[in-house]
Amino acid sequence: MLAPHRLDALIDLWFDEDIGAGDLTATLMIAAGAQAAFVMRAREPLVLAGAGVAARVFTRFDASITVTGHAEDGTHLPRGGAVMEVSGPARSLLTAERTALNIVQHLSGIATLTARYVEAISGTGARLIDTRKTTPGLRELEKYAVRCGGGNNHRLRLDGGVLIKDNHLTVSGDIGAAIATARAGAPLLTKVEVECDTLLQVEAALAARADVILLDNMSLEDLRTAVRLVGGRIPLEASGGVHLETIGAIAATGVDYISTSRITQAAPAPDIGLDEL
Repeated sequence: MLAPHRLDALIDLWFDEDIGAGDLTATLMIAAGAQAAFVMRAREPLVLAGAGVAARVFTRFDASITVTGHAEDGTHLPRGGAVMEVSGPARSLLTAERTALNIVQHLSGIATLTARYVEAISGTGARLIDTRKTTPGLRELEKYAVRCGGGNNHRLRLDGGVLIKDNHLTVSGDIGAAIATARAGAPLLTKVEVECDTLLQVEAALAARADVILLDNMSLEDLRTAVRLVGGRIPLEASGGVHLETIGAIAATGVDYISTSRITQAAPAPDIGLDEL
């Protein structure tokens, strides 16, 4: 999760985007002193993520709002399950409502889809990891949602590790030279991962003592062959063509990690609403 001051800064941007100069409807329709209470509920089964963020949206907008949580992030909620209760000035509650719902729906969508992918590879030994294909400005929250769904995080930023991809090799040369160059300049404990499109590249990466090999868009047969070639000496990550219908077969090849951008880029937002208490 974001540090509190960074989360507040992000929420302020959301308010600027959604509210503008003020909530015209709430100001015109709701008496200044009116009080209200609502319950946030899941309207379909989901894995919850972002409840704390949504709660902070309400209290950031108006510190007099009271939030009572009913479910923690990572909880599998049934249809009708309560997320939180909110009470306080009616104008404030209605003005902050959409921003709070938007973020908890978005993050819960990621957590829910992630949980489906994790279930699809249960018992195989493979672990699901995310990518840097995230919504600009929301990466840390989206990667947090992946963890709520039972997945794992790859690099948070480019400074989190060395990942030599095909375009790097186009500029810098062959795999052996690229790995040697990375090792010479990277901090001592930094892992060096290299993307391989062919089994010949896997052999070269293994010989150059890469820390992790990413098997990119390989067939199941080639994945199995790569697993045999490496023999457990270093971790293998499979990527490309990963979706719910294929991830089980990919995991069965014996790879250690499976990465996909679908869990952050293609997750539908579940229906969560704010109902009268």
